Amino acid sequence: MISTAIRVARVGSAAELAAAALMTLGYPVLMLAALLPSVPAFAAAAAVTYLADQYLHHKGSYLINRLSKVRAGLSIRFLIRQLLLILLLARLSLSDDLIFFAAIACFIGFYGLQAPHGALVTLIRNRRRMPVATRNVDLKARIRIPEAPPQWLLNRSAEKILHLDLAAVTGLLIAAAMDSALPAFIGIGVTLALGSLYVLALVPYVRGGRIPPTAEKVLAAMDDWLLEYRPETILYFSGSKDSAYQVNMWLETMEQLDTRPLIILRERVILQNLAPTTVPVVCVPGGVHLMNLDLSTVRVALYAANVGKNIHLLRVPTMKHVFIGHGDSDKLASVNPFSKVYDEVWTAGRAGRDRYAIADVGVRDEDIVEVGRPQLAPIRPWRGVPEGRVPTVLYAPTWEGWDDDPGNTSLVLAGENIVRALTQADPPVRVLYKPHPFTGTVSPEAAAAHRRVTALVEQAALERVADARFPLDPAAQDAAKAELARIEARLDELAGHGGDKGDEADATRDGVVDLARHGEIARLRTEWDTAYWASFGSHEHRVVEGAEPRLYDCFNVSDAMVSDISSVVSDFIASGKPYAVTDSAELGAEEFKRQNTAVRAAVILSNSATELGELLAAVRDRAADPLAEDRRELKAYLLGPEKPTSIEQFNTAVADLGLKADTRNVGQEARAATGPEAELTG
Repeated sequence: MISTAIRVARVGSAAELAAAALMTLGYPVLMLAALLPSVPAFAAAAAVTYLADQYLHHKGSYLINRLSKVRAGLSIRFLIRQLLLILLLARLSLSDDLIFFAAIACFIGFYGLQAPHGALVTLIRNRRRMPVATRNVDLKARIRIPEAPPQWLLNRSAEKILHLDLAAVTGLLIAAAMDSALPAFIGIGVTLALGSLYVLALVPYVRGGRIPPTAEKVLAAMDDWLLEYRPETILYFSGSKDSAYQVNMWLETMEQLDTRPLIILRERVILQNLAPTTVPVVCVPGGVHLMNLDLSTVRVALYAANVGKNIHLLRVPTMKHVFIGHGDSDKLASVNPFSKVYDEVWTAGRAGRDRYAIADVGVRDEDIVEVGRPQLAPIRPWRGVPEGRVPTVLYAPTWEGWDDDPGNTSLVLAGENIVRALTQADPPVRVLYKPHPFTGTVSPEAAAAHRRVTALVEQAALERVADARFPLDPAAQDAAKAELARIEARLDELAGHGGDKGDEADATRDGVVDLARHGEIARLRTEWDTAYWASFGSHEHRVVEGAEPRLYDCFNVSDAMVSDISSVVSDFIASGKPYAVTDSAELGAEEFKRQNTAVRAAVILSNSATELGELLAAVRDRAADPLAEDRRELKAYLLGPEKPTSIEQFNTAVADLGLKADTRNVGQEARAATGPEAELTG
């Protein structure tokens, strides 16, 4: 029942639900206490509403956002509490007393401070919001960007100034209880003085040298930098916060290009969630600003997703446009008809070319280039299960998708059967469950199935801890946890977490990469991965969510995988390890293989998951693996040859397409020089 209430209220935990309930009930209690009247009851209820409200804001609760939509926002809740305090004073027969009029004057004056405070905060934030935000772009020498105001001034500023009424409320309640006006006047004075000081503290940041340059100056400086840097290859991306992984997977490839790279993002939230990189990054939220940037030196533009904002760059004819996607799979997204707007489509191997030919969506065969998958370099080949270790099986289902197709994900119909079979396997195996980051965002059924599967894995993990067959090494695990904490603390320090991080303008000014720090971060992330897996037993079941550990890290510690039709399967094939794919739509094994190239070397599972024994047999005994040769052939078909390397193939494709762009531009210049009359007479 509690879980149902949490889901309906869309809060993150039982504690949030309790805080929401207390805050909601607190206001009727305040009214009742004011009407009785009872100062102690009013004080207790007021304290509950203050604390519950603060807790929900600290947690970023969804409920808080919804309250503002129904005209019960933060300011209204504070105002209601203050009006009920006035009612309490009236019911205590203090309506003719000086403190009653002082309270009214205080709250009117206090709300009078809200207008200049809100206006100043908004003005500061708007002026410091850059038309372009950058990383690894040195704009400091071109424009002056002043330091941001201290974060304590702007961070959750509305909450801070509203909570200054606490002094007045406390003073008035003490005065009402003691029948003495002095505490009331002290509290009122403190509230009004602090509110006034808060407003005055903001004023310097809207004057003189503390105002950032105008948008025109920033854009001009950006063009100057582009003219000097002369980018040649762009990775362009637009998407939601949860899609940041789609651009992050290409960062290392961009760092290894032979041409000068540039990353262009369209949403600030993507920039905030971008992984560390040495490549220059420009975030341009405005379409007009993007179209006015000087990108005349760019010859190749790479697109990792098919989104509407791509049109803002696709309109530029001087560069060639390439769809590289964010994964190679048999999903319909891999043969999107929109792909024909690009000059070329790059696929990992022959399978991608054949996929477009079969789909017949208008992408010509001559416009498809096979470049391998440079991102797969970190995936290690399988050497079999080490002696004495329990085999690890990764369950990595994809999400439910937008079209409600039952074949999209195994999670809803088969997830529990898969996990139950794996956790009860004999001889035992270890289960890692890593869901897709979009899981449950569209389908409530998928969200519910994810919770049930998570509960199954966590329960099995508890049972395994108590199983005498699996001895623990507490000392080694404690050492690994301590190492993990040390690494995370250092990573936070290097990333600037935990301190005054400034704002977007500061990040743009100071965002040039420190190569030594970047190298240390890369080394620490590798060490973090090692410490993470060592921090619990190699036999312990685990739910793995979030960005870390990465999917490929899970590949490397696993001996087999169960998944769905997605790029995850194609990527896992690079390891050469056994894998199973669920036929959730129940097409039948032969038809399922006919429709989906990536499953031709897989164990095909029905929704009952009864076929899992075949997968586990292949893991435990490599001699009992009839699909090993099929996997080797499929790997070459899906991902291309191992030589030359994928990054070499990718760089060659970039160079060839850049040459085509140059040829086209030279031709256009020649035609412009001769004029239309010469072409007609010729």
